[in-house]
Amino acid sequence: MSGIFSINNRNDDQLELDIVIPVYNEGANIVRVLKALDAHVSTPFRILICYDFDEDDTLPHLDGLSKDGLNITLVKNTRKGAHGAVVSGFEYSTAPMVLMFPADDDYNPPRLDAMVDAMRAGHDIVCPSRFISGGKMVNCPWLKAFLVRASAFVLKHLACLPTHDPSNGFRLFSRRVLDEIPIESSIGFTYGIELLVKAHRLRWPITEVAVHWYERGEGEGQSRFRVLNWLPAYLEWFFYAFATTYLFRGPDTVRLKSKP
Repeated sequence: MSGIFSINNRNDDQLELDIVIPVYNEGANIVRVLKALDAHVSTPFRILICYDFDEDDTLPHLDGLSKDGLNITLVKNTRKGAHGAVVSGFEYSTAPMVLMFPADDDYNPPRLDAMVDAMRAGHDIVCPSRFISGGKMVNCPWLKAFLVRASAFVLKHLACLPTHDPSNGFRLFSRRVLDEIPIESSIGFTYGIELLVKAHRLRWPITEVAVHWYERGEGEGQSRFRVLNWLPAYLEWFFYAFATTYLFRGPDTVRLKSKP
């Protein structure tokens, strides 16, 4: 299996939302997550399953889906790792709104329509937040929890980003963000904070919606989150955010994609 493969032939004329799901042996989770999306999301959407290799145990679980069921397209990662899978999905996407969604998250689909409504109201980025009223983070390892909460506090209260949960890779982007802001990051889920701090410097509107997050349990596969490995890459965008606030870097300092 290679390149792009569509499981069904649904007409995408009414498509409003592309849901990018990077996978790495998510066979234990993927059907449950897809069923939750189907049950709870009313916005017309397509799912882009972004995978690294043809032997990924996620793929056989998709074979039994009805041709009349979910609108799913498989996108082969042309780069490496989690970052490459997400960027491959972004590049393939065509919908006016694009969501990066975790492959093990079957508890937040009921929140996706609220995120879409927030974007329809004029926001360019909608950040799911674990740290506002109605949100929560459960069973997170202490070191990861400390680093996530510390970075969230610093970026919200010192760098003045308009979200309480800036490091969360689960995020909704407008077409404008993906079409105009180049992704310079090359590791992990750092694209999320990069696009956030650049959009903030551009003074594009950003908001947040409360979500829940649960640490993976036994038998649910291995997370691709590598906080210590990715920390140096995150710090680059921390400094970028501080430069916006304290060195008064403005929209004219943001390099945008060249328009054809």
